[in-house]
Amino acid sequence: MSRRDPSHRTLRRASQTPVWMQIAWRVLAVLALLGLAISVHWFDRNGLRDNYDGKVSFLDVIYFTMISITTTGYGDIAPVSERARMFDALVVTPIRVFVVLLFIGTTYQFVLRRTWDRWLMARIQKNLEGHVIVAGFGKTGSEAVVELIARGEPPERIVVIDRDQANIAAAEALGCTVLQADATRDTILQDVRVANAKTVIVAAGRDDTSILITLTARHLAPTVPISVIVKAEDNELPARAAGATSVINPVSFAGLLLAGSCRGIHMAEYMVDLASIGGPIALSERAVLPEELGKPLSAITTGLGVRVYRGERFFSFASPEAASLESGDVIVEIVPNPAPPPRPRRT
Repeated sequence: MSRRDPSHRTLRRASQTPVWMQIAWRVLAVLALLGLAISVHWFDRNGLRDNYDGKVSFLDVIYFTMISITTTGYGDIAPVSERARMFDALVVTPIRVFVVLLFIGTTYQFVLRRTWDRWLMARIQKNLEGHVIVAGFGKTGSEAVVELIARGEPPERIVVIDRDQANIAAAEALGCTVLQADATRDTILQDVRVANAKTVIVAAGRDDTSILITLTARHLAPTVPISVIVKAEDNELPARAAGATSVINPVSFAGLLLAGSCRGIHMAEYMVDLASIGGPIALSERAVLPEELGKPLSAITTGLGVRVYRGERFFSFASPEAASLESGDVIVEIVPNPAPPPRPRRT
């Protein structure tokens, strides 16, 4: 993707003119140019010669103007005076080029481009299965996408929805599949196949918007995990009530890190290492293996087991329930990360 000169900025606003009005203005522009050419040819009709009957009528002028602009040129009527030839060369020819470009541009904008966009979208939708949907590509959403890519998630399997064109361009530069739209709408989430997604990340920037997106996504995808970020502690409960699987409050998490740093200068650093792919260790979640059934959590060999999820309950490594792993358990463990992949650069 080409980079724009940062010193060159333009104000843009979505057109409020309906499609039929845009086409009407273009047709009127073409008719105005045709009217100009016909008028000049009529007033300078003595500079034209009709090889058929020797008389140049008004219909002959219309006929000659149309075949000249459409580059047909049968030769039955021809400019003979220098003024008529100069007008055809310097005025009619640019009008001809402008009219052709206008029709080509209209055809591309209202027919070819929309057909291409629909075909491309249908092709992408066909392969949307097990993807990650990120609703909101602000600072938090973009950090989440960068971290996902660093953890090995293919960028093309990440679908970013945002209403801001600059955010969409930044996500596209990372290789993500993008959709500039409002993620609170059912049709938009259906377009990105939310029911087939592996997970949904909601970081809209406003708690009310994030909760509404969560509610919409949960309505369309009852079983897909949804992680949402909220800024106000009071909104954590509404977010969970809306169907969020995980609710993250960055203010509360920052407070935990600050409080932890008061008890030890290395605790906050260790927590960041656990959360980020860039550290020497990382948290991992997986299902219990068949050979681990009946063994204690401390006996696993893939990492350091710290928590067991059993149905709706969870137990720490020190709990009696963790002394014997059961079928269906989900293990959270700390695993080594000897060679973390490089984080992708954001443009």
